[in-house]
Amino acid sequence: PAAGLLQVVKQCVRVPVFVMIRPRGGDFLYSDREVEVMKADIRLAKLHGADGLVFGALTEDGRIDTELCTALLAVCRPLPVTFHRAFDMVHDPLVALETLISLGFERVLTSGCDSSALEGLSLIKRLAEQVMSCARCVTSDLFPPGGGITERNLQRILEGSTASEFHCSARSARDSGMKFRNPNVAMGASFSAPEYSIKVADVAKVRTLNAIAKNIL
Repeated sequence: PAAGLLQVVKQCVRVPVFVMIRPRGGDFLYSDREVEVMKADIRLAKLHGADGLVFGALTEDGRIDTELCTALLAVCRPLPVTFHRAFDMVHDPLVALETLISLGFERVLTSGCDSSALEGLSLIKRLAEQVMSCARCVTSDLFPPGGGITERNLQRILEGSTASEFHCSARSARDSGMKFRNPNVAMGASFSAPEYSIKVADVAKVRTLNAIAKNIL
């Protein structure tokens, strides 16, 4: 997010705000210039009140980029850091998990290396069991499931993963307030969202998801 968005969000909410550090869409293999941008974004996020940071970086062969992650973690400290769903693109998730724990990540956001958290539930549970079996001071909270979570499947995901945190967009499409609309112009690629439809956080969805989670937890 832009620094202005972070400032306004911090003024409006009381929950901790973790900022995603991702210079572009696409893969998680970053150039030297992109790394410069990520470091600058981390410093700005800290300056404007971020409570934590979220990022992920991989090598070309699908492993955790330990060198880059170590460098970025150093810039993030002392704030807690989450490794995002780049984890779902790794070659071996069990090995990647050990790497992330050793590096010092507090959380790993994952869909269980599948198209949604519900479909990847068995791996999420396996990852949690792997951590707990080693008698380390880490709980299943290390793995907030994310990906395709809705009010229809949240209960199954929380019960199946034993997680107490989860990630979802909880968005709905809202029609634009524009009265004049030019049908001949598109401001992005053909797969982009229409110019006259806006994705917004849906308060009703958020309340429903919270109610489901509180009932389970």
